Amino acid sequence: MCILYRKKILVFLIVCPVFWGKIVYAEDRTAVVGGKDGWSSLSVMDGITTGKGRFGYTCLQLATKTPDVSDDTDLLLHFEDSAMSDSVNRYDIVDNSFIRTDKCIRGRYSALSIGTGGGMRLHGKSGSMFGTEGRVGSFSIEFWIAPSIAENGEIIFSWRSSRNVSGYPLYQMITASFFNSHLVWKFSNVFDGYTKADGEIELSGAKTIIPDKWSCHKISYDEDSGLMEYRVDGRLESILYITSSGHERGTVYPPMLGVPADIVLCPQYTGRLDDFCIVEKDSSNISSADLGEGFHNDTYKIAGGRFETRPVGTKVGSILNSVSAVMNIPPQTDVRLYVRGGDNYFGWTETDPEWIPVEDGKPIKNVSGLYFQLAADLFPDGAGQKTPSVTEISLNYTEQQSPLPPFTVKAVAGIDSVSLSWNYSVDNTAGGYYVYYGERPGEYLGRIAVEGPSPINVGNTNSFTLTGLKNGTIYYFAVSSWSRFDSRINGQLSQEVYARPFGR
Repeated sequence: MCILYRKKILVFLIVCPVFWGKIVYAEDRTAVVGGKDGWSSLSVMDGITTGKGRFGYTCLQLATKTPDVSDDTDLLLHFEDSAMSDSVNRYDIVDNSFIRTDKCIRGRYSALSIGTGGGMRLHGKSGSMFGTEGRVGSFSIEFWIAPSIAENGEIIFSWRSSRNVSGYPLYQMITASFFNSHLVWKFSNVFDGYTKADGEIELSGAKTIIPDKWSCHKISYDEDSGLMEYRVDGRLESILYITSSGHERGTVYPPMLGVPADIVLCPQYTGRLDDFCIVEKDSSNISSADLGEGFHNDTYKIAGGRFETRPVGTKVGSILNSVSAVMNIPPQTDVRLYVRGGDNYFGWTETDPEWIPVEDGKPIKNVSGLYFQLAADLFPDGAGQKTPSVTEISLNYTEQQSPLPPFTVKAVAGIDSVSLSWNYSVDNTAGGYYVYYGERPGEYLGRIAVEGPSPINVGNTNSFTLTGLKNGTIYYFAVSSWSRFDSRINGQLSQEVYARPFGR
C-alpha cells in the first residue's frame, strides 16, 4: 500500500523582542491509499479482488462467487492458481492440457479445453470418492460449462473401472456427454443390485445448452431415499429413484465403486469449464439447497466482502478529521467505511480498538493517535449481479507540531548542583519543559541527579535545580518544550549550556 501525504499548514503570527515570524502549531495533512499508486498491501482482503476503477486506476471490488470448501468437499477445481490444483488436495493431476482463461463465471479464471485428447486427468488419493473402493454415500457433482459447440459425443466427465461380483469382473462407467444439445448422465453397473436396463441409469437434461453461454449442472444422490436428481441452473431436469420399486418407498440400491481409477474432465470437449466440485456427505447433513433448491445464479456473494488497510503512521497526537473516498456505487449496492486509531498497533486485535463507522466526507470525532487504520465492507445488489468499487481513500487529519524550545537558557553552578533558568517558549502551544543533562557535549545520558535521570519533566516552569551532581565534573544541559495538546509531543532541544559544580 503506497501512501501519498499532502499537507496544509495552519499558522499564527506572534511578535516578541527577539523573534518575528510564523509559529507553526498544526498541519492539516492527507494520507492517500489506493489511487494512482494502487493497493499493494492490505492486512485483510476477504471476498475482495482488484479491478479497473475510476481514472483508469486499480480499484477494490467484490470477488465473484466461488464454492466454499468444507469437510465434505471431495474435489474442488476453481482454476484460480496457475497449477489448477485441487483445493482440498485429495486428487493429484496426472495430465492437464487445460488453458487458463479470464473468461469465467466464478472467481477470476476458468479452464479452456480445446478438442479431443485433451482435458484433465486426476488420480484420487486414498479416502477420496474415486480413490477408494467400496460403498459410497450421498454425493453431488457440480460444475459450470460454456461450450463452444455442444456437439454430439463431447464428454465433460468420465470415470471407467470395474468391480468384482460373485467372482466375475463387472464393467463400470460414469459419463456426462452431449447429445442433441443436451447433457446426458449415464451410470453403468454403479448401483449394487440394480439390474434394470442391464444396470444402466440415464438422466438427461431438458434444457438446450446454448454455445458460449454459461450454465450450471449438478447431479446429486441421496443414499437414504435412493433419489437421484439432475438440475441445470437450479431447475430440476430429471429425477429417478434408484430403488426396487422405482419410488421413494422401496429398497435402495447403493452406489458401489470398484477398483480405484482416474477421473477425466473434458477429454472430448471444446469450451470452458469453471468451479468443478464433488461433495460426498452423509444424507443426514444434506439440505434442500444441496439438492438444488434455492439456486441463485449470483455473480457475487450476497454477504459481500471486506478489506482493511495496514495502519497508516502519523505523529503522536494526530487527530483524524474526515475520510474521503473515490467510489462507484451502483443502485442497490453499498460501501460502509470504518476507521480506528491508536498509538501502538502491535497490540491491536480484530475488535480492539473499536472500528468506528464513518461517512464519506463527513466530520469525524474522537479518533486520534499515532496510527490510523481504514476498513470497508462492500455489498452487492440483492440479485448478486452488481458490485461497488473503491478506487481511492484519503485520510484527512491534523498533525500537532512540536513546540519551539526556549530561546535562552542559563546554567549557574553551585555546590553539588547546577541551577538552570530559561525564558518561556514564545510558542503558545508549549505546555511544559524537559531538562536534559549529561557529561559530554550533545550526549544527555545523565542519571546521577537526585531529581532523576535525563530527561526530567519539570512541568510548566522556567527554572530548575539539579542536585547530587559530582563536584569538579562538567555537565552539559539543554531544554525542550512539550505540547500542551499532548505531553508526548516533544520539541527540539534548545542551545546547549554547561556548568561545573564546585565543592565547599
